[in-house]
Amino acid sequence: MADIVSTAVGAGKFGTLVAAVKAAGLVETLQGPGPFTVFAPTDEAFAKLPAGTVATLLEPENKGKLVDVLTYHVVPGKVMAADVAGLTEAPTVQGQKIRVSTQGGVKVDDANVVQADIACDNGVIHVIDAVILPG
Repeated sequence: MADIVSTAVGAGKFGTLVAAVKAAGLVETLQGPGPFTVFAPTDEAFAKLPAGTVATLLEPENKGKLVDVLTYHVVPGKVMAADVAGLTEAPTVQGQKIRVSTQGGVKVDDANVVQADIACDNGVIHVIDAVILPG
């Protein structure tokens, strides 16, 4: 099994996320012991953001904001899909809480979990169809 970053790279659908993690300087953290639960937006999810959003976030002067956005997608610990039942929120590494809903499928904030429980040696990835943003 690979770590979270290597798993995301190997999947081939998280190019924007991986580029953002590199720009934010979070590769080493997400390759660390964890465990982490990452709600990983696909390239298609990033493409839904308003034009220019990703490019702006990747600029060096916006690194702090990029770190906030990315760490909002990470929950400490290994939270598998079965563990989500009954949760209404989860604390993120960023500091704020994401809303969790299990009505008609699993949602975090306004993103749907489209693939769950991709096990990594330092946590788990759940694929989401939208980028979630801290309030």
